[in-house]
Amino acid sequence: MAAGKSTAHDLGAHICFADESGQSLIPPKGRTWAPRGARPVVRVAGRRGGRVNIAGAVCFKPGHRPRMFFKLHVNRGRRGEPKTFAWNDYRDFIRMVHLQLGTPVVWVWDNLSVHLQQELFDFEAEHKDWLVIFHLPPYAPEINPQEGIWSLLKRALADFAATDLAHLTRVIKRKLKKIQYRPHLITGCLPTTGLDLQGLIETPDITDST
Repeated sequence: MAAGKSTAHDLGAHICFADESGQSLIPPKGRTWAPRGARPVVRVAGRRGGRVNIAGAVCFKPGHRPRMFFKLHVNRGRRGEPKTFAWNDYRDFIRMVHLQLGTPVVWVWDNLSVHLQQELFDFEAEHKDWLVIFHLPPYAPEINPQEGIWSLLKRALADFAATDLAHLTRVIKRKLKKIQYRPHLITGCLPTTGLDLQGLIETPDITDST
């Protein structure tokens, strides 16, 4: 990560930590209150209702508030339908983040097989004036602050029973947009990673989180 931080400083770039998650119609388990011996039961649509896949990235730069971006891919379980993101979906996501930030980008993510496709390396080489990609060590999700965003989302969806994929998609979008407008939540995903990103974030005041 020291190399990524140095590169970001030299380029005047945002460091963006990217990751993927997903949610089916079976909600994450959560805790609630109920009379003793009367555990509540939430009935859901089942396992074959498809899945909402999410690509996300949290971005940091000195003097700027932290940013979070996301892209959704809905899989309805139909034959021949792509199950998740392809390399060109990630290419378009990186390009979108770059355009939104208006700065060069140091992109940090794991070693998922699609991340290692030659087309993405070619895309990086073609746009080396604004894009540098680093890969995290294998099996190290705990040092990716985007994981903290997924934790916030899972808590927000705990025991939520969506009627169908369209309903689930709308709710996921709404929950993620709320996080986007609360920079202190994005910043709060950093401490558990143990990463030394001092100077890469701006501490937001109260007005930034509303």
